[in-house]
This record gives sequence, structure tokens and C-alpha cells, in this order.
Amino acid sequence: MKKVVLAYSGGLDTACIISWLKERDYQVIAFLADLGQQEDLEMLRERAQRTGASKVYIKNLQQEFVQDFIIPAIKANAVYENKYLLATALGRPLIAKYLVDIAHQENADTIVHGCTGKGNDQVRIELAVNILDPRLKIIAPLRIWEFKSREQEIEYALKKEIPVEVTKSKPYSLDKNLWGVSIECGLLEDPNNEPPEDAFQMTKSLLAASDNPEYIVLGFEQGVPVSLDGKTYAPQDMIEKLNEIGAQHTIGRTDLMENRIVGIKSREVYEAPAGWIILTAHKELEALNLDRITSDFKQVIADQYARLVYQGLWYSPLKRALDAFIAQTQKNISGQVRMKLYKGCCTVVGRNSKYSLYKKEFATYTEQDKFDQGLAEGFIKITGLPYVGNG
Repeated sequence: MKKVVLAYSGGLDTACIISWLKERDYQVIAFLADLGQQEDLEMLRERAQRTGASKVYIKNLQQEFVQDFIIPAIKANAVYENKYLLATALGRPLIAKYLVDIAHQENADTIVHGCTGKGNDQVRIELAVNILDPRLKIIAPLRIWEFKSREQEIEYALKKEIPVEVTKSKPYSLDKNLWGVSIECGLLEDPNNEPPEDAFQMTKSLLAASDNPEYIVLGFEQGVPVSLDGKTYAPQDMIEKLNEIGAQHTIGRTDLMENRIVGIKSREVYEAPAGWIILTAHKELEALNLDRITSDFKQVIADQYARLVYQGLWYSPLKRALDAFIAQTQKNISGQVRMKLYKGCCTVVGRNSKYSLYKKEFATYTEQDKFDQGLAEGFIKITGLPYVGNG
């Protein structure tokens, strides 16, 4: 019996995969990563064992996820196509790392995942595995098995008495971790359908959101969020707290017509309350503290960084090089940002830092103005020299 290591989530796909592999005489070792998805992991362990897994590894990777993946993404301002904070994409290279470790430990030569043949996660996991250990083989059942729809998978699960929570009336595909939730399938496949409230997992509806705005102050040290309203938090605790606060005000919902790695467009709905609060504040502090040309170039880097993460190239040389540049830009990103949370809006209302490049005596239009406005004429003439007479 051939031994394989399965990236297991407990959802419909991977639950069916265990049974499907067992029917083909594979010994399945399941690996479940705890990235803060707030599920009953012991129940999922029992479910995997009942379905046929010979062994189940569960590892709490939340701290490593925050320190080594989320914080670098915060410092980079990594947002894919202006709407996606990469929660799922950031988790995949970490999961792949442990899939490889467990395969080595168990003397297995094959990794199995539950990603579709037109999705992004197949690319992210397989690229990471190939970089970390190119000798390992990969099986992707969803690319080769007989089921042509999630409805057929549900029928198979019911026939095999595989316990899954998805139903035909609520067939959403969900991926949740500490940094956010990715939601697709079902009614969301029609871009013209408004996302139904039962699709959202973290945030209150706008109708149920608080009628009173909430003001918070985030403190940063070298690009890392370290305090909330003057109280120090570890980054993981900070994210959990801001998820709770943001959810009450419907912060962090986005609806994206997304360009997938494989070339197709898909409609994705995301929730990331803490992520949008933190990145909004972080970008505002950079606007206060970074000089213009560094700020301009960092925006280019932010877009490239997000694409690399999205495309599964976390372990690439370019991503490591960008991390070095980003680290240099964060040395003075310390200070406080005051924010107003209200009815889906996250608004910066104040900011201060000892590294601020803002000089009131140059910006003011009062009698305290120290800016020599007479210099402007020469500046404009020099700036315009390449264009004089060419219009």
C-alpha cells in the first residue's frame, strides 16, 4: 500500500479525497494546519479517521503564520488587485512546508491536495513543494477524478456516509484563517448576484452593524502593529482583537472579479476586518514618514509582492530580495494612527510619529509660514525646460 500525505481541511473536497484514495489502495496520512480558522480540530481529526486516514497530524501554526507570513505582507502592503489581502495565498506556502516535512518524516514520496485544476491553490502548493523538494510526487484528485461538480461530490459523500457540513442549498467553498476568509461557489458564481448574508462568516451585515462610530488608535514599531488604544498586544492577539472590533462595523468585505493564475476570471468574496484596519493604518503611517521617491517606488514593489504571493512564489529569490528592500523602508515606520470605524468604512482621522516628514511651518498658509514662495517661479521654469517650445 503506497503512503501519501494529504493536505486536509475537513471540507467537502478533502473529505471525499480520503475515501477516494482508500478505494485505490493508498494509505492516507492527513495533515491539518491550524492557521486560526476557529474550527473544532479534534472533531476534524475524528472525521478524517472515520473516513479512512491512517494517521492525522494537527499542528498549531498560528504564531509562525503571523510572524513569518502575515507581518511581511503587512510591511509590504500586499493587496492583490486592490481588494484581496491574500489570506489563503499566504497560508499555502506554510502548509506546503509542513507537507514536505511530514512526507520526509513518514518516508512518503507523494503529496496530495484538494485543489481544483482551474484554481490558484494547486499552483501555490505545487510550486512550493517543487521548490522545497522536487523529488516529491503530487496527486491532485480533483483534476482526474470522475466527479464533475460539487453536487456530485455531495452525493458521493452522502453515499459513503462521509460527514460534511456543505449542503446543496448552501454550497459555498470557504477557506478561513486568522487573516481572513475566502468565499466562492454557489450563488456567487453569477457576477450579477449580490452576495447573500449567509455567505459571510465573520462580519455583521450593514443593517446589523453598530449605529455608533468607534474610534481606535493603532501603534506601530518598524511597520509592525504593537498597540491598540495604548495597550500592547502581541501581533496574533492584535489581529484577533481587531477582527472582533472590525466585524461589529462590517469592516473588510470585498467583492472581486479576480484574474486567476491559470488565466480565467472568477468572482471571489472576501472578509478581512483586521487586515483592512491594519493595512489602512500602515499605509497612512508610510505616507507620513517615507520620502516621496521611496513611497512611489514602494507602491510598485507592493503590487509586485502581492502578485508573487498570489502566484505561489513565496519561496522565490525575487520575493526574498523584495523582503530585504521592504525591511529597509520600515525602519522609521513607527507611530500612532487614529481611525474611525463606522458602517463598513475604515477612515483615518489622525496620525503622528517622531519620524514624520510633515513640517507644518512649510505647509501652513498662516503667518507662521516659512516656505519661500518666491522660489516657486524658478522651480517651475526648470521643471518645464524639456517641454518649452515642444508643444
